[in-house]
Amino acid sequence: MRKTTKSPGEQVVKDIKRATRKQYSSEEKIRIVLDGLRGEDSIAELCRREGISQGLYYKWSKDFMEAGKKRLAGDTARAANTDEVKELRREARDLKEVVAEQTLELRLLKKAYSGMGATKNEIPCI
Repeated sequence: MRKTTKSPGEQVVKDIKRATRKQYSSEEKIRIVLDGLRGEDSIAELCRREGISQGLYYKWSKDFMEAGKKRLAGDTARAANTDEVKELRREARDLKEVVAEQTLELRLLKKAYSGMGATKNEIPCI
């Protein structure tokens, strides 16, 4: 596969197009997507009027719908904020330490009890 190099003039034109490309705010994107959902004009006509490709409109529309689904799902399953995550991690760490201490204590008790001449079958459940 051969790479074609652009002439300096082509690169300048490409850079100018990139720099002068309209940047749409989130409010503008929402307005355009809602206009499309209203169905008063065809998507093709809406895109021509707004100066965007249909592919870009459908990408914005998909992003809009996904964000809406996530937000509505968040009403019942809200994402944990940073403070909650830190608190849960601290609590998990503390619980792991307690389990480790209890496990060590149980092993020591079993060892001490078996050292008194008891067999494994005679060791009571603790």
